[in-house]
Amino acid sequence: MSEQKEKDAKVLRTDEEWRASLTPEQYAVARRKGTERPFTGQYYHNDETGMYHCVCCGAELFRTDDQFDAGCGWPSFTQPTEVRNVRFETDRSHGMVRTEVLCDVCDAHLGHVFDDGPGPSGQRYCINSVCLDFKKR
Repeated sequence: MSEQKEKDAKVLRTDEEWRASLTPEQYAVARRKGTERPFTGQYYHNDETGMYHCVCCGAELFRTDDQFDAGCGWPSFTQPTEVRNVRFETDRSHGMVRTEVLCDVCDAHLGHVFDDGPGPSGQRYCINSVCLDFKKR
């Protein structure tokens, strides 16, 4: 299999395998579409430089260069690092319509994207810390 094909391969695991490889909070948020409490996440205020990866499969998701303090209580980013590693679905839960952000490699729920961010894109990717694995540059 070529390197490109390996990168594009979906990560598929059973529910039991996800439970065994994640903490209870990671499983509840990433696999069951939960959310962590605002202002409590490990990466809400991260002063180090590096890359955020999906906690479930390791896919590259966001750079600290694109992180900003939106004051919302969750790590916020202006854009994903690899657009092909995220996908979007309409989320109609909790009596509202939002755009859910998922890891396209393993289908993990990451958070939501809103059209109230800074910069040219105007987007704010509001992502749960518990769904991220940070690697320092």
